[in-house]
Amino acid sequence: QVQLVESGGGLVQAGGSLRLSCAASGRTFSSYAMGWFRQAPGKEREFVTAITRSGGSTFYAGSVKGRFTFSRDNAKNTVYLQMNSLKPEDTAVYYCAATGAVITGNADRYDYWGQGTQVTVSA
Repeated sequence: QVQLVESGGGLVQAGGSLRLSCAASGRTFSSYAMGWFRQAPGKEREFVTAITRSGGSTFYAGSVKGRFTFSRDNAKNTVYLQMNSLKPEDTAVYYCAATGAVITGNADRYDYWGQGTQVTVSA
């Protein structure tokens, strides 16, 4: 069992930055690849980025590539999403999730989810 708690969301102007954190409970954190997803009002949840268990590989949705950076610190059981050059269309609730798969952008493959943190980007 893994429990995930996101933090770091908030209100920021377009062009600004935020760093989201997701703290995981349990001793097996390094056994899970991690992902971030987001859901805007009236829209379906969408994949943002994923990272392997070691943190050695990441991949990103095209809409955030070059602006977002996903990293993890297995010693602290925490992953981080650095979001730069934010745009109003990045406004959403952001969720971190854990999967036993190697790495995937498929939400159905994720076993554990956090409660989400709101990110609002004003124009």
